[in-house]
Amino acid sequence: MANIEIRPVRTESEKRIFLTFPWKIFKDDPFWVPPLLPERQKAIDPEHSAFLKRGVAEFFIAWRNGEPVGTICAAEDPPTNAMRGKKECVFGFFDYIEDQDVFRALIECASDWGRTRGLQELYGPWNLDYEDSYGVLVEGRDRPPALMCGHTPEYYPPFMDNYGFEKARPQNVALGAEIAETPQIQRMARVAERIRKKGWITIRNADFNRPEDEIDNLYELLNTALAHLEDHIGWQRESVAAMVEPFMQIADPELILFADVRGETVGFLPGLPDLNEIFTHVNGLRTPWNYLQLLWRMKTQKIHNLTIKSVLVLPEYWNTGVGILLFDELVKRAMAKGYTWTDLSITSIDNPNTIILAEHMGAEIYKRWQIYRLDI
Repeated sequence: MANIEIRPVRTESEKRIFLTFPWKIFKDDPFWVPPLLPERQKAIDPEHSAFLKRGVAEFFIAWRNGEPVGTICAAEDPPTNAMRGKKECVFGFFDYIEDQDVFRALIECASDWGRTRGLQELYGPWNLDYEDSYGVLVEGRDRPPALMCGHTPEYYPPFMDNYGFEKARPQNVALGAEIAETPQIQRMARVAERIRKKGWITIRNADFNRPEDEIDNLYELLNTALAHLEDHIGWQRESVAAMVEPFMQIADPELILFADVRGETVGFLPGLPDLNEIFTHVNGLRTPWNYLQLLWRMKTQKIHNLTIKSVLVLPEYWNTGVGILLFDELVKRAMAKGYTWTDLSITSIDNPNTIILAEHMGAEIYKRWQIYRLDI
C-alpha cells in the first residue's frame, strides 16, 4: 500500500514520535491549540492512565520512506463493553496526513487488532479517555477549541464517510454565549429569582476539603443524569476521579456549583477558566523554555473565557428550576470575576434540556463533532 508500513510503538524514541505527531499535521493551522505533552504521556502510561488500569491498548505509527505519516491507538475497555453489552474496539490518537492510503492502512491496522481480540466494531475517535479529543470536528474550524475539545483537519469527515464509517450517535456540540447584561441573561435572572424565593433549592460551592464525597456525587450524577442519551457510555468511578484530579489545581471552587434539595445533591454545573487561551502560546510544554512561558502567562495573562464542561440534573428534577438556578448563579459569579464569554462543551444534540438551558442565556452552537463506528 504505497510503501506504507505500520509498526507498534516500542521504544522511547517511537513513543515521542507518536505523541508529537500532531505538530506535523497542524503546524500551519492558526486555530490549533497544542495538547500538553506531559498529559499525553500520562494518557498512554499504564501507571497513570485510568483507562489502562482497566483496559488494554496498543499504539501504532504509519511510516513511509522512513518518515512518520500517521498514528492510531486501538484499545479494549472490558468493563465498559460488559456494561453496554458491546464488543467495541476503541480507536484514537488518530492523526494522519491527507492521504487515503495512509488513512486506510491505519484503520486496517486497528481493525486487525480488534478482530484478534474478538471485537466486532471500531468506535471513536477519542484518546482513551472518552472526554479527551472527542470525535471528528465537522463544523466550527473558525475559532480555537476550548479546554478538552478536539480539533481536526477538514479532510477528516470525508475520509471517514468514504471508507464506510457510520455515524455512531447524534452529533455533540459546543455552544457559546457572551457573559454580560444581555436581554437573555436578564430574563433568566428574573426567572431564577422567582425560583430562588421558594427556598427549596440550595446552590453551593464544591467542597474541595471533601474531594472523595464530591467525586461520589459527580459519579452518581454522570451515570444518572445522562442515562437517557442514545449510546450513553457509563462512567467508571476511577475515570471520574482521574478526570477531576487535574482540575482541582486550576478550578475556582466558587465557580464549581452543586444544587442540593433536602440534603440530596441533584445538580452540577462547573465553570473552569479556559486555559487554552494560555496553552495556545506554550507549544504543549515540549521544551524547558515552554514551562517558563507557562509560568509567566499564568501569573500575568487574564483569562476572559469560562468553559462549562457539563450540565447535570437528575431526571426527576428536570423542569423544576434547578438548571436555571445553577446557570444564573454561575453567570452572576463569572461576571463579577471579569469573565466575558463562556463556552459550553460538549453536549449531545439529543440532550435538549442542556441546550434549552444554554439558550436561556443566549448561547448558540459554534462547533459540532461526530463519533463513528465501523463493523470489522
